[in-house]
This record gives sequence, C-alpha cells and structure tokens, in this order.
Amino acid sequence: MFKTKRTGKAKSRFIEMLKKRWQKDNFVCVGLDSQYDEIPRMVRKGVGIEKAMFKFNKEIVEATHDLVCAYKPQYAFYGALGEQGITALKKTVAYIHKKYPEIPVILDAKRNDIGNTAEQYAIEVFDTYGVDAVTVNPYLGFDGVEPFLRRKNKGVIVLCRTSNPGAGEFQDLIVNHSVLGKVPLYQVVAYQVVNNWNKNGNCCLVVGATYPEEAVQIRKIAPDLPFLIPGIGKQGGDIEKAVAASKDIRSEGMIINSSRGIIFASGDKDFAQAARKETEKLDSEIKKYL
Repeated sequence: MFKTKRTGKAKSRFIEMLKKRWQKDNFVCVGLDSQYDEIPRMVRKGVGIEKAMFKFNKEIVEATHDLVCAYKPQYAFYGALGEQGITALKKTVAYIHKKYPEIPVILDAKRNDIGNTAEQYAIEVFDTYGVDAVTVNPYLGFDGVEPFLRRKNKGVIVLCRTSNPGAGEFQDLIVNHSVLGKVPLYQVVAYQVVNNWNKNGNCCLVVGATYPEEAVQIRKIAPDLPFLIPGIGKQGGDIEKAVAASKDIRSEGMIINSSRGIIFASGDKDFAQAARKETEKLDSEIKKYL
C-alpha cells in the first residue's frame, strides 16, 4: 500500500485565502458562467455587452459575497464575446479584488500547452486577467503546467476526475503505475500532483460531485489538497455524497461550485435576491454534512 504524502505549510496566497474562508464555514463557490443571452433582459436593455455582463456579475457578487469561499468565472462565456466580454471579465475580477480582497477568484480556463506557449498562457490568466487561480489540463504532462506551478502565490487546479458524463472515456482507463499498481488514470493524475507537482503548495484537484466513489479514492491519495467540486445543481451531483467523499480530515478542503443553478435562479429583476437564496440553500445543505 502506498503512503500518502502530506503537504507542508502552504506557501500559496490562494490556499491561505481559501483556508480563511473555510474557517468561516464558507464552502460555496459561485460560478460566474454569465452567458449573455441568459442575463435578465432588464439588465441588458439599453447597454452594451460589457456593461450588461459587468452589472450582472457585480449584483450577483454583492448578493452572495458573505456566503462564498470563491468566485469562478468560466472563460468561454467572456472570450466568445470578444473584446467586450474580455473587458467585462477583467472588470469583474478587479471589482471583486477591490471590494472583497479576501475572496479568491478562480478562472475556469483549463489551460495547457508546452514551452513558451504555456508561459504565455500563465501570463494571460495571472497578469492580464489578474485571477488568483486557474484550472489546468494535465494531459501534456509536467512541462505543460510548470509555468503555472511556478507562480507560488497562485492556485493551480488540475483536472482529475471531471463531472461530465464522458469523463471516464480516458480518466477511467486502467494503467500500470509503479507505486499504485493497476489503477484508473485519474488516480495517477492525483498521485503525480501530490508527489511531484505540488512543491510550492499551490495545487488543487478538480473532482466532480457526480462521481463520489472516485472522490473517496482520490482523497486517500491526496489527503491535504483542496478539491474544486463541480457538478452540483444542474448536473445533478448529490451534496451529501460529495461532502462525505471529498472533505479532508479537518472537514474542509472543498470548493463546491454551483453556476447556473445560482446565477440564473431568476430571469427577472429579483435575480440577485434569487441568487442569494440559492446560495443560502446550498450553504445550509453543505453544513448538514460537515
């Protein structure tokens, strides 16, 4: 049986920010997947894309900031709209940092490449957008994520067992690992991150709420790493099972994300209040099982 490796004192500012939010029993991450045509009409009326998206995000943040451990804009919903969408993303990140500097912002961008291309992606997400953490794809191996890992104060959240139905197509493939033996590929990813990639104490893993049995196995390999947990809400992940499988020994270590189920809880003028109610509901549900 392999021995789990426990991380030392976290050096990452991102991890320290998370720990302070967890100490307040805040585990909800609100996903700012602000699809423009889903934003309430009264917000979009008479203004351009940039102003509408920023106003929508700002009101969601104002309504939920005391309940969350992080915010997570999904890059696609901003990048697809060109310059105005990207500007709305930058303004959203800057607003959260200025008004609520204690709350980290995660960019869900799933970046990965090699050499100087990966370096440019790291500059893009951390310097151009100014986020505190980013999701990355491990498929290219260490050199595809090293420029991100080098940023000691930033979080690097590695895709491990994703929440989508097709996740197992590659992630469940059985491989022969020198330490773990014959195991699914996602367990090898977890092992690599814990034992070889987390030298700066700034790594986390994406572990979908839709696969709690797999989460149990990953937590055995990665007892100290935070899990970003998508799949709650519209994807149907079970809160009780997700918390039981994913919490660490301190009943912490979880960034439990809900996006559309919170931000689009109402399409009317009460959208921010509705978002708060859904956030409160998720927050209460999580705390039942800590």
